[in-house]
Amino acid sequence: MAWTPFPYPDPAFRYTPESLQAAWPQLHAGDREAFPTHPALLQAWIAYHAGEYERAARLGLDVGVNGYAVAHKAICMYTNYLEPNLKKRLATFECVAERCERQQLEQPNNPAGYYWHAYALGQYSQGISVMKALAQGLGAKIKRSLDTAIQLAPQRADAHIALGVYHAEILDKAGAVLAGLTYGVKKEEGYRQFETALQLNPDSAIARIQYARALLMLDGKKKTAQAMSLYEQAACCNVRDASERLDQDAAQKELEEEKLSG
Repeated sequence: MAWTPFPYPDPAFRYTPESLQAAWPQLHAGDREAFPTHPALLQAWIAYHAGEYERAARLGLDVGVNGYAVAHKAICMYTNYLEPNLKKRLATFECVAERCERQQLEQPNNPAGYYWHAYALGQYSQGISVMKALAQGLGAKIKRSLDTAIQLAPQRADAHIALGVYHAEILDKAGAVLAGLTYGVKKEEGYRQFETALQLNPDSAIARIQYARALLMLDGKKKTAQAMSLYEQAACCNVRDASERLDQDAAQKELEEEKLSG
C-alpha cells in the first residue's frame, strides 16, 4: 500500500541520537516509553518523530515484538491522521489489535501491548459505529486493556486519555442510563481521566482535544466556552515532532468548525 507522506516536514523534527535522548522525556511524557538501546529501534524512533511513519513501522516490525511499540505508534498515528481510505483504516486497526493480542501473551508486563490494543480497537469501533462495536463485545476488550495498561503504568497519560474517550463515546452513543447500567461508565469519571492525563502530561495537545470533544458531546452548549478554551490551548501547544504537529492541525480544524457552527 502507498503511504501518504507527512504533509509538514520540518528540520526541527529530525533528531540525532543525542538530541533525541535530550528531548525524550518531553516527547514521551504521554507514553513513558524507555529510551531505545537497540540501534534499529533508535532509528525507528528518529523516523517516527520526523513523520516517516512507514520507515518507523518497517524498522520496528523487523525487530519483532520488542519493536512493536514504535511500529504500532507509527502505524496508528499514520492511519488516524493520514490514511483516507476507510476500508484500509479498519483493516489496519484490526491488524494492530491482533498483533497486540500476541504481544500480550509474549510480554504480559508491557503496557504498550495493552494500550495499542485498546487504541486500535477504539478507532476500529468508531469506524464501524460504536453501537455495532459494543454489540460485538469490543467495549469490554477495550476497557480490560486500558485498565491493564494503567495498572502496569499509572503514569501513562495517553492511557488515561483513552479511558476518558471510552466513557464519553459510550455515554454519547448509548445514553446515560444504558451506558451506566451496562458498561459502568460515568460522565464525571470520563472527565476525571482527562484531568489526570493533563496533570501527568501538562503539555499534551491531544488530551485537550479529546477533553474538548467529550465536553461538547456530553454537555453541549453548557460547556462550549471550556471546550473552545481547550481547543485554543491545544492549537498553541509546543510542537516538537510530526505527531504533535498533526495534533495541532486537528485542534485548529476543530476550532474553526466550532466557530462556524457557533
